[in-house]
Amino acid sequence: MKTEEIREKLFELQDGGYRELQKKIIPTADPKTVIGVRTPQLRAFAKELLKAGDVSAFLDDVPHAYFDENQLHAFLISEIKDYDRCIAEVERFLPYVDNWATCDQLSPKVFRKHRPELLEHIRNWIVSDKTYTIRFGIGMLMQHFLDGDFNPAYPEMVAAVRSDEYYVNMMIAWYFATALAKQYEAVLPYIEGHRLDPRTHNKAIQKSVESYRITPEQKEYLKTLRRKQKR
Repeated sequence: MKTEEIREKLFELQDGGYRELQKKIIPTADPKTVIGVRTPQLRAFAKELLKAGDVSAFLDDVPHAYFDENQLHAFLISEIKDYDRCIAEVERFLPYVDNWATCDQLSPKVFRKHRPELLEHIRNWIVSDKTYTIRFGIGMLMQHFLDGDFNPAYPEMVAAVRSDEYYVNMMIAWYFATALAKQYEAVLPYIEGHRLDPRTHNKAIQKSVESYRITPEQKEYLKTLRRKQKR
């Protein structure tokens, strides 16, 4: 299916109310590019396109004109079953990702089976100069390396990231809140040692306190570690 046909279908799926909501919660996306297609419909459309045939023409047609096309692109990549092709498409697409939603929707299923190879890409992504490439790298480290494949070197990688970008620092906070839930003893020293900037540190504690995976005793202790911030 050609890009023009895909775009026409996206407009057929448009939800005006959802469009207005997205324009509010995704401030870095140009409002004029938001069509307003709900996520379940985008996922279903992606699977429909993949079942119908080759989507290379659409994947090649970057940068896309619409936010929803980027969302669809992320879902299409996430379904690619061949690791080498998938990672190549991720690398090609990341420079065009300009918002947290598209970044966080990009989550290839095949990565679960190729963690050692993925790790080398993550090391490059988190030292990028592009906001959403860094965010994506931290997100992949959070998603794939906090359970059986955890290594204390991984939170060290995240703690070393320094950025003035809000969406990078919020992902760092999210990472450490999740890490506290899964690897509490190994990750707690990063909070006790004030390894993060004050705002990110406090946001990580806030997310942890809100989590049902953190015990009440752990939450009470974490609250004592909050840092004062300059106004």
